[in-house]
Amino acid sequence: MRRSLPIALAASLLAGGAAVHLAPSASAATPCAPAWTASTVYLKNDNASHQGKNYTANWWSQNENPATSSGPWQVWTDKGACGDGPPPSNPPSTPPSDPPVDPPTDPPTDPPTDPGDGRLPAHFLTGYWQNFDNPAREIKLRDVPGTYDLIAVAFADATGTPGAVSFGIDAGLSASVGGYTNADFKADVATLHARGKKVILSVGGEKGTVSVNDPTAATNFANSVYALMQEYGFDGVDIDLENGLNPTYMAQALRTIRNRAGAGTIITMAPQTIDMQNPQSSYFKLALDIKDILTVVFTQYYNSGAMLGCDQNAAYGQGSVNFIVALTCIQLEAGLRPDQVAVGLPATTSAAGGGYVAPAVVNQALDCLARGINCGSFRPPRTYPGIRGAMTWSINWDVTAGNGFANTVRPHLNTLP
Repeated sequence: MRRSLPIALAASLLAGGAAVHLAPSASAATPCAPAWTASTVYLKNDNASHQGKNYTANWWSQNENPATSSGPWQVWTDKGACGDGPPPSNPPSTPPSDPPVDPPTDPPTDPPTDPGDGRLPAHFLTGYWQNFDNPAREIKLRDVPGTYDLIAVAFADATGTPGAVSFGIDAGLSASVGGYTNADFKADVATLHARGKKVILSVGGEKGTVSVNDPTAATNFANSVYALMQEYGFDGVDIDLENGLNPTYMAQALRTIRNRAGAGTIITMAPQTIDMQNPQSSYFKLALDIKDILTVVFTQYYNSGAMLGCDQNAAYGQGSVNFIVALTCIQLEAGLRPDQVAVGLPATTSAAGGGYVAPAVVNQALDCLARGINCGSFRPPRTYPGIRGAMTWSINWDVTAGNGFANTVRPHLNTLP
């Protein structure tokens, strides 16, 4: 995310994600692991059996059937036949105890038992509100258009204490809007809550220097964010660190915040495109490690140059429906639930150095992901009806240009399955 007029990031092409190799088939004499059940939470390296085969979990999962979720980029690794051999070729005469298997084009998309999203809509629009003065139009928080469901306040500031952050209304913003105080802002958060909106505090941005690299910094981060949530009424926190992060200690910090603030806490992430190319990269690993408490990831599909898609066979240029769909597919096929994935695009050409698409193209990408229609030349391997929605940088840039992004994308979200 950008505090001032953006400068295009250096484009780079990742040489490919780490390949996921299937293990050799087990012999017929291999014992079967405990039977897979939809209600059980499985962690990385947990084993389960299903329909005469053993499987090993690649990351946290629940209600993701091994029969339709194994293979490269998938939740489960097929370890081969177990027990008396492979499953019979004919269906059993009695109904199986497991839930029925959905067809590959429409995998299970049931939300978690505790979505932790503060009762956000099934499909929603997120926008960043700028707490600084730049060429975009400055507005008070209460003047955010009603088309936005989740407002991310940009940004918290680093302090002299490692990991700790602070927040206060920027003097330049206050001057631009004719006076605006911390007390005014708190009242505006309450006003948005009364309108049914959610407000979270974003940490990072282009110039963000917050570093959480050890247990002490994780504790400081959690304590300071939680204190700001209590003081201002924030519903959660957004991680938008563009200069790297430590997934171990950031996960520790976010779990502490969630434990203290409760099940309704909203936790979002806004990684750059390159951060979500490989499940082993720090940002992607963090998302998978906190999958049980993560609300949504809205990757920034801009300022990135060309990137590989989930087919790993071609580089797709930013600023196209193929780019949005092929890169979103990586997250959906490598472990995140559809309800935890949204697409992030700039509101105007002035909001980013590259990657802008017309709002109608955003809708086209969402249609392709959710329904398999309106795709470009790239088609994902299945549909994802639960895709969560869209994000834009920023509300201010959208307002400056006449609200074209929100007025086009938000109504379309209501048409998704």
